[in-house]
Order: sequence, then C-alpha cells, then structure tokens
Amino acid sequence: MLSVSAGAGHLRAAEAVVKAAAAAHPRLVATHLDLLTLVSKDFRTLYGEQYIRLVEKLPQLWSYLYAKSDRPSRDSLIGKLKRAAEKLNTRKLSAEIERLAPDVILCTHFLPAELLSRQKAKSRALPPLWVQVTDFDVHALWVHPYVDRYCVANEEVAFRLADRGVPRERITVTGIPVMPQFSAPLERAACARELGLAPEKFTVLMMAGGAGVGSLDTLAERVMRLSDAPQLVALAGRNAELLQRLQALASKHPGRLFPLGFTTTVERVMTAADLVVTKPGGLSVSECLAKQRPMLLVSPIPGQEERNADYLLESGAAIKAVDGATLVFKLAKLMAEPARLAAMSAAAARIARPDAAADVVALISSSS
Repeated sequence: MLSVSAGAGHLRAAEAVVKAAAAAHPRLVATHLDLLTLVSKDFRTLYGEQYIRLVEKLPQLWSYLYAKSDRPSRDSLIGKLKRAAEKLNTRKLSAEIERLAPDVILCTHFLPAELLSRQKAKSRALPPLWVQVTDFDVHALWVHPYVDRYCVANEEVAFRLADRGVPRERITVTGIPVMPQFSAPLERAACARELGLAPEKFTVLMMAGGAGVGSLDTLAERVMRLSDAPQLVALAGRNAELLQRLQALASKHPGRLFPLGFTTTVERVMTAADLVVTKPGGLSVSECLAKQRPMLLVSPIPGQEERNADYLLESGAAIKAVDGATLVFKLAKLMAEPARLAAMSAAAARIARPDAAADVVALISSSS
C-alpha cells in the first residue's frame, strides 16, 4: 500500500485495505507506506503542508489548477511541475520495494502511481501496479499508462475513466475503502449514552467548517441560537485550540453542545447522530454512506470535493449549504421533516459500499 499524507483520506483508504487484508487470511500481509516519509523534508513540506494551505486559503486558485491539470499540455505550468516531480529522488522508495518484494503495489494517491508508472515505462521490473481512486470523480492526475488495475467508486467513474482511454477490463467498481467498523451493527442508544447524549433527542454530528461558511465553533454557535436547537456533537479532531473554543462555548449551552477532540471511534459517534454536517471528502462521505447517515454538506474543496458533492446531491443522500445562514436554515427544515431524513438515509444505503476494502483485497487475491 502506497499513499501520500496530503489530507487524511488517502491514508485512511490505505489503512482500510490493510485491515481488510489482515481479516481475510493470516498469511496475507499488507504493508502501508506514506511516500512523504521517504522523500526530503523540503518536498514533504511543499507537497503535503502547502497543499492543505492552498485548498484552505486559496480555494479558487486550487480550482483553477485542478481544472487546468485535468487536460495538461507539456508546456503548461502543471506540465512543468509534473516533470519536476519526475526528478524526485525515489531511492528510498525503490529500496523499500526491493526489501518488501511485494506481489502487488496498490496506490491510494496519484503521486506514487505516476512515479512507478514512469519507472515501468523505463523497463524497471515491478510487480503489478494498482490504483484506488479515492473520490467520486476521475482526474488526469490518476491516469497513467502502466497501471494494471483501477479500483473506483462507482459506474460513472468507471465510464469516465474508460473514456480517457483506459481499457474497461482494467477497471473494477469496488467503492472507496472504509474501515470495517463502519459497517458493524451498533445500538444508537448505547452510542449516545457513551457521549453523554439523550438518545431520544435529535442529534447532529458536525465535522466541518471552512472558507465561505465559517469555522466549526462559529457554525456551532449559529446552531445553538436555534429556538429548538438539537444536541450537537462538534468534532475538533487534533485541533487543540478549536477544542478549547468549543468547550468555552459548550459551558454556555450545557446539555446541548458536546465538543469532542480526536477519536478513533468516529463510527460510534456517527451511530448516535441523526444527521452529519461534513465537508464532502471522499473518505468522510464514504464512511457516512456506510453508516447510512444523511448529510448536510459544507465547504467543498473546489474540484474533487465539488464533484463528490454533486454525486451525493444527485443520489438524494445529501443537501448542501453555501454559507452559515443557509446551514442553519436547512438544518431547521430537516429537523422538521423526518420523512425526508429517512429518504436521505435510504438513498445513502443504496449507494453505500461498506465492504469496498474487503472487495479490493478479494480482487487482489484472485488476481495474484
């Protein structure tokens, strides 16, 4: 498994496949490597940290780059950047591949796929190269001539990938891999009580904030102003400053706002929620789909997350808020429309692929 820590989703997809491999057979070994741990510090900072800053601070620039790089020319800025990436020192990656001697290499990010495809083009002996696309979209950055198998989210992505010239027999619709615990049956009341929630009350899990909508604490404060405010679990993750602000706000709204820091049991928090407010990252929404949770989408990154949002909106599993005021308005409407929430949950169940990781592992095993 090769991924890149530019956002957490690529890593989570890789770890899901590792977990599925361990469950499939004791002799099936999957090892996960983050490419950015094998390159220079300068490149790691440029590729990982600067990507996050770009999409958060200059989303319109990222939108331009995303569209421009989808049909790049050799003389374009993107073409030049891609050629610079070709010169990346990959001696450590090559050494790891030789040490591990894998039967298959599966990439959950396009950068290692591109690097290894180019090595295969130079006649380097490598095992079969697979790619797991981690969005409900396909982009030129994922498409490389020496990839042996693509695993994709749905039939539309498969069709569009084939339209770009990839032979259809090399494309398999598996879904986006999520951890197996997202498909395990859990009792809502028990999960609610673990968080100090009243199981009978309407509960919202909020995992997002950002450009154009507002920070997580700002959104939480807006929700708390509702006359019939729900129980709100606000997930701050590893952001200690944000967690402190949420805790200060929660002291003003006892029994209504429940701040939460980093957790390894998001599936239990989702089980306790009636609705999830989230950015439409490929992994985040795939986890929500596996839990059959309706979504209120905010702050999509231009490009791949906008495409993810389009797919969910068309499928009926989500609605979208363009700003903080719209979020509160639509949340209040959904709380008053239980039938609509039920229909959204049913739509999520229809398009969910909770067994994607196991399906990828089974496909690899049958092909080896």
